[in-house]
Amino acid sequence: MSRTEEKAYLHWLLQAAGMGNRGLVRALLTLGAPEEICRLAAAGRLADKLSRTYAKKAAALETSAAEFDVEGEYGKMRERGISLAVMGEEDYPPKLAAVPDAPCGLYYVGELPRSERKTIAVIGARNCSEYGKAMARRFGESLAEAGVQIVSGMARGVDGIGQQAALDAGGYSLGVLGCGVDVCYPPENKPLYEQLIARGGLCSEYPPSIEPRAVLFPPRNRIISGLCDGVLVVEARERSGTLITVDMALEQGREVYALPGRVTDPLSRGCNRLIRQGASLVESPEELLQELGVGGVAAPGEKGKETVLSGARGRLMELLDYQPLPLETLRERYLSSYGDSLTISELCYELLQLCADGYADQVGGFYVRKG
Repeated sequence: MSRTEEKAYLHWLLQAAGMGNRGLVRALLTLGAPEEICRLAAAGRLADKLSRTYAKKAAALETSAAEFDVEGEYGKMRERGISLAVMGEEDYPPKLAAVPDAPCGLYYVGELPRSERKTIAVIGARNCSEYGKAMARRFGESLAEAGVQIVSGMARGVDGIGQQAALDAGGYSLGVLGCGVDVCYPPENKPLYEQLIARGGLCSEYPPSIEPRAVLFPPRNRIISGLCDGVLVVEARERSGTLITVDMALEQGREVYALPGRVTDPLSRGCNRLIRQGASLVESPEELLQELGVGGVAAPGEKGKETVLSGARGRLMELLDYQPLPLETLRERYLSSYGDSLTISELCYELLQLCADGYADQVGGFYVRKG
């Protein structure tokens, strides 16, 4: 049997077994190759081979085997640009193949990560702070410029921001989805979804057309960490879905890195707890790259991108934070730091100039340092 035919039968098996049935797929594959399972099902003999636990599923598989056009449906999928990487074959990511409970098949569009390159998962809170957004952009960009591949879940917040920054820097990023690779979720990340297809990749253990459901997202986290050399947590609450990925990374023997945050910030408590428990503290992309053994990266200020600001504008730039600050707080900080004061109109003028030049952002009546 050709490689294409083998993949076509695995595609049938994954479709027929249904989403979220990893236990059933494992049980079926103990009976033989997907083609043999399909023959047993078509002959109505599959129920006799499985335990009572899967009796109803066996009946559904037997119906599917009689009706499903195995080669035709696989051909239609390939015409749509969707590929299927099979465990044990050269296109299946070797890092993922080495972890327990790796999926037997991985659907993908675009390109899968290259095994010889360092790969990091950049993950964090969906409802992240301005600090989290800035750090996700900074790490995503710097890691990509150094040739590190970025993997994440294409979720809103830290995940998507880090991936977008990697692509904007000309690097590679892979999105691991909790639905079919032909389904964009969340919908607001459609531009990122299309860029990943064109310049990176998307993958999922779920067959095409599977819609997102809450139960499908936790299992995909083992794939995110399994594809990587390490996991970077940018921002996370003490109890969050991000920490599910961390637990899976630790089970797989992956390194965990975390950015420290303010002790009073709920979005940093997860990171701070990870550091107390032994995660590697990193404060800059350069530190992480050193940990990964990746060299040749310019330190901050060596890329020719930064301009030295002078006078009141430069002083304000030093006082701005990644957390939004009101005018009065900035005015008080300016006075306490430099022994000088600015009128409200002078302060507003200098801040608006910083915003116009791309150094700061205005969020309502607050001002924030731009990453």
